[in-house]
Amino acid sequence: MSAKRRPPGEVLLKVENISLSFGGVRALSDISFEIRRHEVFSIIGPNGAGKSSMLNCINGFYHPQGGSITYKGRTRRQMRPHEVASQGIARTFQNIALFRGMSTLDNIMTGRSLKMRAGLLAQAIRFGPALKEELEHREFCERIIDFLEIESIRKVPVGRLPYGLQKRVELGRALAAEPELLLLDEPMAGMNLEEKRDMCRFILDVNDEFGTTICMIEHDMGVVMDISDRVVVLDYGRKIGEGQPEEVRSNQAVIDAYLGVQH
Repeated sequence: MSAKRRPPGEVLLKVENISLSFGGVRALSDISFEIRRHEVFSIIGPNGAGKSSMLNCINGFYHPQGGSITYKGRTRRQMRPHEVASQGIARTFQNIALFRGMSTLDNIMTGRSLKMRAGLLAQAIRFGPALKEELEHREFCERIIDFLEIESIRKVPVGRLPYGLQKRVELGRALAAEPELLLLDEPMAGMNLEEKRDMCRFILDVNDEFGTTICMIEHDMGVVMDISDRVVVLDYGRKIGEGQPEEVRSNQAVIDAYLGVQH
């Protein structure tokens, strides 16, 4: 793996004292951290630690009862997912959420929806400016397909693809939105070793070549420690550690709660 890419910049997203409850169950308790531009930032922890809940708060699926999130200088507590997407945050999901009957190219094209200006009727008849716009967006998506090395499956319905390639198509759809911040929810889940290596390479390339900031949830500690600039650790909805990978690896609270190493 590549060791160090471009250095992280100023704070892009700041999470302050976020608390989230479902009925009497506390999912997140007073969580705070910062994500800087151009870095690969990982959120780790055992199952049920609150990792996906944290991602859902960032991109507007959940609305925390306490705390705030500041993105590009704008502080908010509640925002709808489409508003988040329009401001440059894209997301992949733990469970693949693709249109299985549509081709790879068409699935990636859906990631351009917020970029399209023509109305639905104009898009349907594909005439004049609407046709020109569609061709421009299709060209952009073809570049993503080349970047992810999936040219051979561009016309294949994604429901026919193996799991690892479906995860790559989902990454492509997120990239089609040209995000400044890309949220990845367990991008390596269910992959074999070769598929994980490919996904790691693409994540690092997205971060390096596009300058995209990455916030990733991942259970594979080898992957996390290898490609992350910084890591935050959650356990039972509380933050128990934060820092560079080596700092987190040697944190006794993290070892006791997650890594399971006996001393």
